[in-house]
Amino acid sequence: MPLHRGAHPEQDEPSAERRRLALNPFYGEADPTAAMTAAPPRHRLPDGPLPPMTAYRLVHDELMLDGNSRLNLATFVTTWMEPQAGVLMGECRDKNMIDKDEYPRTAELERRCVAMLADLWNAPDPATAVGCSTTGSSEACMLAGLALKRRWAKRNADRYPASARPNLVMGVNVQVCWDKFCTFWEVEARQVPMEGGRFHLDPGAAAELCDENTIGVVGVLGSTFDGSYEPIAELCAALDALQERTGLDIPVHVDGASGAMVAPFLDPDVEWDFRLPRVSSINTSGHKYGLVYPGVGWALWRSSDELPEELVFRVNYLGGDMPTFALNFSRPGAQVVAQYYTFLRLGHDGYRAVQQASRDVARSLARAVEELGDFRLLTRGDELPVFAFTTNSDVHAYDVFDVSRRLREHGWLVPAYTFPANRQDLSVLRVVCRNGFSSDLAELLVEDLKLLLPELRSQKHPLSHDRSVPTAFHH
Repeated sequence: MPLHRGAHPEQDEPSAERRRLALNPFYGEADPTAAMTAAPPRHRLPDGPLPPMTAYRLVHDELMLDGNSRLNLATFVTTWMEPQAGVLMGECRDKNMIDKDEYPRTAELERRCVAMLADLWNAPDPATAVGCSTTGSSEACMLAGLALKRRWAKRNADRYPASARPNLVMGVNVQVCWDKFCTFWEVEARQVPMEGGRFHLDPGAAAELCDENTIGVVGVLGSTFDGSYEPIAELCAALDALQERTGLDIPVHVDGASGAMVAPFLDPDVEWDFRLPRVSSINTSGHKYGLVYPGVGWALWRSSDELPEELVFRVNYLGGDMPTFALNFSRPGAQVVAQYYTFLRLGHDGYRAVQQASRDVARSLARAVEELGDFRLLTRGDELPVFAFTTNSDVHAYDVFDVSRRLREHGWLVPAYTFPANRQDLSVLRVVCRNGFSSDLAELLVEDLKLLLPELRSQKHPLSHDRSVPTAFHH
């Protein structure tokens, strides 16, 4: 989560008169004259309690100023679930899922989800694959990285930590959690830059960065920059060749935050998972294309050999001996229950239908954007249901940041951002099509874009002052 300060220094507490007028008299329920005479302070605890409806209304009304999550085409996170899933989550929000003795059925549903994912991702023996739920794919990546580092450290106990510094190889397009992992756990990040029309990791370049201190290579199944799959099979082949030449045996972790819940259903012939012997672990976000509200991710290892036993804590707590591998200890069971509900509700065919609908919307919308004539597509939504586009070379009156800013006036959140090394010259817009973003909504987006284009074309020059600052970019 981002860090926040307690108060904005430029904002003082409202005057007594403003605080008095901040409350609708009707919040006094039966007697409008009996309500509080002033709203509570913003940056310290109120002196006394509020009626529940008054507190609700104060919070509810302020949150109306947030963007509409259904129109947020920046986020990969699920913004719609069936009412039945919401009811189940409400029934489980008070359950601390770490307490497996008190809530054994919740623990059993978590175990079943791990088994289903192991089967979905073609583990050699789903019964021996190990895994756990997390608060999201970022925590799952942290756990996978820790396992890679600990396995490397055990193999290099004579050199580490005295003289050897571990490194992790990845593309420059990885999610920011991998930079956090390397910083927090003192691992050198070796990143393959973008080049030309390649916007993700190059297998040969990744292999060249590996040495005896490399704990692993991260492959991304579904880049957040443009929605493309990295070539995991080619990456494993390049590392196989490296091992033949040098003896270095480098494992691969697949960050499938989004694609691991898309490719098995829409691209079953693409080899990226445990079918490749070099893939030791995989993570995904249950709350992205796993179709669950925010708060759940999954990490799986091919077998217990890939997850060092010393990282698994066995805690005598709340009535039982529990093996745990997590950065968070107490958390609600609601999201795990919702994941199991969704697996049960959709099945393989249902997931295929939902993900295919999202891909079809993405492809259709990408074509419609291209047909406007002002834009060039980088991707077309034919891997992740995500596509990126930029302005054509002959467009000089406006840029992608102007487009993003003007679409926001219509309620659409479409991120504009600059690519990393070595393509800082390229700025793009990106559209994420999720379940619930229908063809009707896509048509409305195109219509709003058409309305804006005459005004944008009439500008004398782009209005962006600093093109290096993105208007929005959310993983």
